[in-house]
Amino acid sequence: MLSRLCLLLVSLVGLVSCALPPDSPLFQPSDSLPAYDQDSFDQYVSANRAWIADNRVFLSDDRNVEIQLNTPFELRPDKPAKRGILFVHGLGASPWYFSDIATAMANDGWLVRSILLPGHGSRPADLMLPDFDDWENIVAHHAGLLSAEVEELWLGGFSTGANLVTSHALTDEDVAGLLLFSPGLHPDNGYLFLAPIISHLWDWVDIDDEDNIATYQSLPTHGAALYYRSVGVVQKKLEATRFDKPVLITMSQHDSVLDPNATLDAFQTRFPNQQSRFVWYGDTPQELDDPRVTALASRLPDRRISTFSHMSVLFAPENTYYGEEGSYLMLENGQNDLSPPDDLDNLWFGAWGHVVAGKYHARLTWNPHFLDLLDSIREVTGDG
Repeated sequence: MLSRLCLLLVSLVGLVSCALPPDSPLFQPSDSLPAYDQDSFDQYVSANRAWIADNRVFLSDDRNVEIQLNTPFELRPDKPAKRGILFVHGLGASPWYFSDIATAMANDGWLVRSILLPGHGSRPADLMLPDFDDWENIVAHHAGLLSAEVEELWLGGFSTGANLVTSHALTDEDVAGLLLFSPGLHPDNGYLFLAPIISHLWDWVDIDDEDNIATYQSLPTHGAALYYRSVGVVQKKLEATRFDKPVLITMSQHDSVLDPNATLDAFQTRFPNQQSRFVWYGDTPQELDDPRVTALASRLPDRRISTFSHMSVLFAPENTYYGEEGSYLMLENGQNDLSPPDDLDNLWFGAWGHVVAGKYHARLTWNPHFLDLLDSIREVTGDG
């Protein structure tokens, strides 16, 4: 979803008018957002499932699957858990993004929860409704609920969600560690600071076909402004203090919307714990002298993979929707001058906008190194 922010840059520089949505419920906000401050996680899940059923604009005939992928969820291990982790998804995404990692961690004995950020799970226009306080408050509320049930609390986040959990952890002594996947700490977009201003003038950064049941394809400018706010908050906190507990950070060298080198520098200067690890998907960074950093190859020609994408780290190759043989193929990938091949066996995979002569790249939506990622999680959390 953060790739759509690049289109905001194009709109600003080209001085084009705002994107105009079609006359569809997808681009008309719901009357209200669901509550998130229930006394128990079960009550929260039940209320949000009912709200999604009533307010979602369904994209397929299988309403139950769409509701399931967008509803907050909990996985409990066979035995009472001493450790718990709360996962927070990214801009436009869904709680289901953590399903593969959550399953593995629950099998390792963790109590795992994944929440739904207000404005998600229903229709893209609902990203016009939340305030930034809603996003901060839902993280704080559910971190508190989980902390009351376990002896050791961890937080995990993807992209924008990583910003939110990092901000919270810097002021919550109960948090024992962080798992941050493609954290949006340092965007690679010099015009992002204009997003709050533009949100008062234009409603949409981008209008796109909505065919992905787990992710919004279109982005309101208010959603971009909320992401920008998360960047400002977490950067200010990290400038003031360091997070001295264990953290895992993953980053693709070829991330299309973030600054990987700035993220690596933040890891080395603001996350000093020697148990921490940074998993870098790409070539080994030059002049790197930090044993906590592991570089894994992102060019895998035998699997027709050129680069890793912003989102690919989270999903196992066996994932039935985003996996190597999954049912959803993200063909539209920012290559405006190329067309997908008729023979999908000739399709390559990479980050948004990756261009190589003679090769069409769909988005890489799974992690060929997924088992290595699980080992890194176990190493950082002390389960290894």
